[in-house]
Amino acid sequence: MNEDGFLTTVEQLAGVGRDTATRAAQATLSVLGERIAGGEARDLAAQLPPEPASWIASTGNPQRFDADGFVRRVAKREGVDVETAERHARAVLEALRREVTPDEFEDMVAELPKDYAPLLPRGPYIEVVGADVFLRHVADRAGIDEDAARRATDAVLETLAERIAGGEVDDLILRLPVRLRPPLKRGRERSGGKAQRMSLDEFLRRVAEREEVDAEQAREHARAVLVTLREAVGEKEFRDVTVQLPDEYLAALTRRAP
Repeated sequence: MNEDGFLTTVEQLAGVGRDTATRAAQATLSVLGERIAGGEARDLAAQLPPEPASWIASTGNPQRFDADGFVRRVAKREGVDVETAERHARAVLEALRREVTPDEFEDMVAELPKDYAPLLPRGPYIEVVGADVFLRHVADRAGIDEDAARRATDAVLETLAERIAGGEVDDLILRLPVRLRPPLKRGRERSGGKAQRMSLDEFLRRVAEREEVDAEQAREHARAVLVTLREAVGEKEFRDVTVQLPDEYLAALTRRAP
Protein backbone atom coordinates (compact mmCIF):
# COMPACT_ATOMS: atom_id res chain seq x y z
CA MET A 1 0.00 0.00 0.00
CA ASN A 2 1.35 3.45 -0.86
CA GLU A 3 0.76 6.62 1.16
CA ASP A 4 -2.43 7.43 -0.72
CA GLY A 5 -3.81 3.97 -0.03
CA PHE A 6 -2.92 4.19 3.66
CA LEU A 7 -4.68 7.53 4.09
CA THR A 8 -7.65 6.39 2.02
CA THR A 9 -8.10 3.51 4.47
CA VAL A 10 -8.08 5.98 7.39
CA GLU A 11 -10.59 8.18 5.56
CA GLN A 12 -12.97 5.29 4.99
CA LEU A 13 -12.72 3.83 8.49
CA ALA A 14 -13.03 7.18 10.29
CA GLY A 15 -15.54 8.71 7.87
CA VAL A 16 -13.42 11.84 7.32
CA GLY A 17 -11.76 13.75 4.51
CA ARG A 18 -8.11 13.62 3.46
CA ASP A 19 -6.90 16.57 5.56
CA THR A 20 -8.47 15.16 8.73
CA ALA A 21 -7.19 11.66 7.96
CA THR A 22 -3.67 13.03 7.53
CA ARG A 23 -3.78 14.90 10.85
CA ALA A 24 -5.22 11.84 12.60
CA ALA A 25 -2.58 9.53 11.17
CA GLN A 26 0.27 11.88 12.00
CA ALA A 27 -0.97 12.40 15.57
CA THR A 28 -1.65 8.71 16.24
CA LEU A 29 1.56 7.37 14.74
CA SER A 30 3.73 9.98 16.46
CA VAL A 31 2.21 9.12 19.85
CA LEU A 32 2.59 5.40 19.11
CA GLY A 33 6.27 6.01 18.35
CA GLU A 34 6.68 7.51 21.82
CA ARG A 35 4.90 4.61 23.52
CA ILE A 36 6.80 1.66 22.01
CA ALA A 37 10.49 0.80 21.97
CA GLY A 38 12.69 2.47 19.38
CA GLY A 39 13.53 -0.82 17.69
CA GLU A 40 9.88 -1.73 17.29
CA ALA A 41 9.05 1.73 15.94
CA ARG A 42 11.80 1.36 13.34
CA ASP A 43 10.53 -2.10 12.37
CA LEU A 44 7.03 -0.71 11.82
CA ALA A 45 8.36 2.30 9.91
CA ALA A 46 10.29 -0.01 7.58
CA GLN A 47 6.99 -1.47 6.36
CA LEU A 48 5.17 1.86 5.94
CA PRO A 49 5.16 4.35 3.06
CA PRO A 50 7.80 7.11 3.50
CA GLU A 51 5.57 9.84 4.92
CA PRO A 52 3.71 7.72 7.54
CA ALA A 53 7.06 6.09 8.36
CA SER A 54 8.48 9.50 9.30
CA TRP A 55 5.58 10.11 11.71
CA ILE A 56 6.34 7.05 13.81
CA ALA A 57 9.96 8.00 14.47
CA SER A 58 11.07 7.19 18.03
CA THR A 59 13.79 8.60 20.26
CA GLY A 60 14.45 5.15 21.75
CA ASN A 61 13.09 4.55 25.24
CA PRO A 62 9.32 3.99 25.45
CA GLN A 63 7.25 6.35 27.59
CA ARG A 64 4.88 4.59 29.99
CA PHE A 65 1.42 6.08 29.52
CA ASP A 66 -1.88 4.21 29.54
CA ALA A 67 -4.53 4.13 26.82
CA ASP A 68 -6.26 7.22 28.22
CA GLY A 69 -2.97 9.09 28.07
CA PHE A 70 -2.47 7.86 24.51
CA VAL A 71 -5.82 9.23 23.39
CA ARG A 72 -5.33 12.54 25.20
CA ARG A 73 -2.00 13.04 23.44
CA VAL A 74 -3.58 12.25 20.09
CA ALA A 75 -6.42 14.69 20.83
CA LYS A 76 -4.01 17.50 21.71
CA ARG A 77 -1.88 17.01 18.60
CA GLU A 78 -4.84 16.65 16.28
CA GLY A 79 -6.76 19.52 17.89
CA VAL A 80 -9.93 17.50 18.57
CA ASP A 81 -11.82 16.24 21.63
CA VAL A 82 -10.87 12.92 23.20
CA GLU A 83 -13.87 11.03 21.84
CA THR A 84 -13.03 12.06 18.28
CA ALA A 85 -9.38 11.24 18.89
CA GLU A 86 -10.32 7.79 20.16
CA ARG A 87 -12.35 7.07 17.02
CA HIS A 88 -9.59 8.38 14.75
CA ALA A 89 -6.86 6.44 16.58
CA ARG A 90 -8.78 3.19 16.11
CA ALA A 91 -9.05 3.90 12.37
CA VAL A 92 -5.32 4.66 12.06
CA LEU A 93 -4.32 1.54 14.00
CA GLU A 94 -6.55 -0.58 11.78
CA ALA A 95 -4.89 0.97 8.72
CA LEU A 96 -1.54 0.16 10.31
CA ARG A 97 -2.59 -3.46 10.83
CA ARG A 98 -3.49 -3.76 7.15
CA GLU A 99 -0.18 -2.25 6.08
CA VAL A 100 2.34 -4.30 8.07
CA THR A 101 2.82 -8.05 8.40
CA PRO A 102 0.76 -9.90 11.05
CA ASP A 103 3.90 -10.81 13.01
CA GLU A 104 5.07 -7.21 13.08
CA PHE A 105 1.71 -5.95 14.25
CA GLU A 106 1.59 -8.59 17.01
CA ASP A 107 5.08 -7.57 18.12
CA MET A 108 3.83 -4.00 18.50
CA VAL A 109 0.69 -5.07 20.35
CA ALA A 110 2.79 -7.15 22.77
CA GLU A 111 4.41 -3.94 24.02
CA LEU A 112 1.09 -2.38 25.04
CA PRO A 113 -0.88 -3.12 28.23
CA LYS A 114 -4.34 -4.63 28.08
CA ASP A 115 -6.18 -1.33 28.52
CA TYR A 116 -5.23 -0.57 24.90
CA ALA A 117 -7.51 -3.41 23.72
CA PRO A 118 -10.44 -1.16 22.64
CA LEU A 119 -8.08 0.77 20.36
CA LEU A 120 -6.52 -2.27 18.72
CA PRO A 121 -7.97 -4.32 15.83
CA ARG A 122 -7.17 -7.76 17.23
CA GLY A 123 -9.02 -10.55 19.01
CA PRO A 124 -12.74 -10.18 19.78
CA TYR A 125 -13.91 -6.75 18.71
CA ILE A 126 -14.93 -4.56 21.65
CA GLU A 127 -17.61 -2.09 20.66
CA VAL A 128 -17.22 1.09 22.72
CA VAL A 129 -20.30 3.30 22.94
CA GLY A 130 -19.63 7.02 22.49
CA ALA A 131 -19.62 9.21 25.59
CA ASP A 132 -22.13 11.62 24.05
CA VAL A 133 -24.53 8.75 23.34
CA PHE A 134 -24.11 7.34 26.85
CA LEU A 135 -24.77 10.72 28.51
CA ARG A 136 -27.73 11.45 26.25
CA HIS A 137 -29.36 8.16 27.27
CA VAL A 138 -28.78 8.94 30.95
CA ALA A 139 -30.27 12.40 30.47
CA ASP A 140 -33.34 11.01 28.70
CA ARG A 141 -33.95 8.35 31.35
CA ALA A 142 -33.48 10.68 34.30
CA GLY A 143 -35.25 13.68 32.76
CA ILE A 144 -32.22 15.97 33.16
CA ASP A 145 -29.94 17.93 30.87
CA GLU A 146 -26.63 16.55 29.64
CA ASP A 147 -24.51 18.57 32.08
CA ALA A 148 -26.47 17.07 34.95
CA ALA A 149 -26.20 13.65 33.29
CA ARG A 150 -22.40 14.01 33.26
CA ARG A 151 -22.37 14.84 36.99
CA ALA A 152 -24.69 11.93 37.73
CA THR A 153 -22.64 9.52 35.64
CA ASP A 154 -19.39 10.57 37.31
CA ALA A 155 -20.89 10.20 40.78
CA VAL A 156 -22.43 6.78 40.12
CA LEU A 157 -19.40 5.30 38.35
CA GLU A 158 -17.00 6.52 41.04
CA THR A 159 -19.17 5.03 43.79
CA LEU A 160 -19.67 1.80 41.86
CA ALA A 161 -15.89 1.48 41.47
CA GLU A 162 -15.56 1.70 45.25
CA ARG A 163 -18.20 -0.98 45.71
CA ILE A 164 -16.87 -3.66 43.34
CA ALA A 165 -13.49 -5.37 42.98
CA GLY A 166 -10.67 -3.70 41.06
CA GLY A 167 -10.60 -6.40 38.39
CA GLU A 168 -14.22 -5.72 37.49
CA VAL A 169 -13.50 -2.00 37.38
CA ASP A 170 -10.69 -2.69 34.92
CA ASP A 171 -13.07 -4.69 32.72
CA LEU A 172 -15.56 -1.80 32.71
CA ILE A 173 -12.79 0.64 31.79
CA LEU A 174 -12.04 -1.43 28.70
CA ARG A 175 -15.63 -1.09 27.51
CA LEU A 176 -16.22 2.60 28.14
CA PRO A 177 -14.91 5.63 26.23
CA VAL A 178 -12.02 7.67 27.58
CA ARG A 179 -14.25 10.51 28.82
CA LEU A 180 -16.10 8.15 31.19
CA ARG A 181 -13.07 6.38 32.66
CA PRO A 182 -11.72 8.93 35.22
CA PRO A 183 -14.44 8.37 37.88
CA LEU A 184 -13.92 4.61 37.67
CA LYS A 185 -10.21 5.10 38.21
CA ARG A 186 -10.80 7.44 41.15
CA GLY A 187 -13.10 4.96 42.82
CA ARG A 188 -10.68 2.09 42.26
CA GLU A 189 -7.80 4.09 43.70
CA ARG A 190 -9.83 5.14 46.73
CA SER A 191 -10.80 1.55 47.54
CA GLY A 192 -7.36 0.17 46.75
CA GLY A 193 -8.99 -2.25 44.31
CA LYS A 194 -10.86 -4.04 47.10
CA ALA A 195 -14.65 -4.11 47.08
CA GLN A 196 -16.06 -2.03 49.92
CA ARG A 197 -19.14 -3.29 51.66
CA MET A 198 -21.89 -0.69 51.68
CA SER A 199 -25.65 -0.82 51.89
CA LEU A 200 -27.83 0.57 49.15
CA ASP A 201 -28.57 3.58 51.38
CA GLU A 202 -24.85 4.23 51.82
CA PHE A 203 -24.26 3.83 48.07
CA LEU A 204 -26.96 6.40 47.32
CA ARG A 205 -25.72 8.72 50.08
CA ARG A 206 -22.29 8.83 48.44
CA VAL A 207 -23.82 9.41 45.01
CA ALA A 208 -26.01 12.22 46.37
CA GLU A 209 -23.05 13.86 48.11
CA ARG A 210 -20.86 13.74 45.02
CA GLU A 211 -23.61 14.91 42.72
CA GLU A 212 -24.98 17.47 45.22
CA VAL A 213 -28.59 16.28 44.93
CA ASP A 214 -31.09 14.81 47.38
CA ALA A 215 -31.47 11.08 48.08
CA GLU A 216 -34.49 10.56 45.82
CA GLN A 217 -32.78 12.25 42.88
CA ALA A 218 -29.66 10.19 43.54
CA ARG A 219 -31.75 7.00 43.33
CA GLU A 220 -33.32 7.98 40.01
CA HIS A 221 -30.01 9.10 38.56
CA ALA A 222 -28.23 5.94 39.72
CA ARG A 223 -30.90 3.84 38.07
CA ALA A 224 -30.56 5.78 34.80
CA VAL A 225 -26.78 5.41 34.80
CA LEU A 226 -26.77 1.69 35.62
CA VAL A 227 -29.43 0.80 33.06
CA THR A 228 -27.44 2.73 30.44
CA LEU A 229 -24.26 1.01 31.61
CA ARG A 230 -25.88 -2.39 31.06
CA GLU A 231 -26.73 -1.44 27.48
CA ALA A 232 -23.23 -0.06 26.87
CA VAL A 233 -21.19 -3.03 28.13
CA GLY A 234 -23.56 -5.88 27.33
CA GLU A 235 -25.48 -8.32 29.51
CA LYS A 236 -22.59 -10.69 30.22
CA GLU A 237 -20.19 -8.00 31.39
CA PHE A 238 -22.92 -6.31 33.40
CA ARG A 239 -23.79 -9.59 35.13
CA ASP A 240 -20.12 -10.09 35.99
CA VAL A 241 -20.16 -6.70 37.70
CA THR A 242 -23.51 -6.89 39.44
CA VAL A 243 -23.05 -10.43 40.75
CA GLN A 244 -21.07 -8.73 43.53
CA LEU A 245 -23.99 -6.50 44.48
CA PRO A 246 -26.71 -7.44 47.02
CA ASP A 247 -30.21 -8.18 45.77
CA GLU A 248 -31.46 -4.82 47.06
CA TYR A 249 -29.25 -3.03 44.52
CA LEU A 250 -30.56 -5.10 41.64
CA ALA A 251 -34.19 -4.65 42.59
CA ALA A 252 -33.91 -0.90 43.08
CA LEU A 253 -31.43 0.19 40.45
CA THR A 254 -31.12 -2.20 37.52
CA ARG A 255 -34.65 -2.96 36.36
CA ARG A 256 -35.16 -2.15 32.71
CA ALA A 257 -36.31 1.29 31.67
CA PRO A 258 -37.65 2.56 28.35
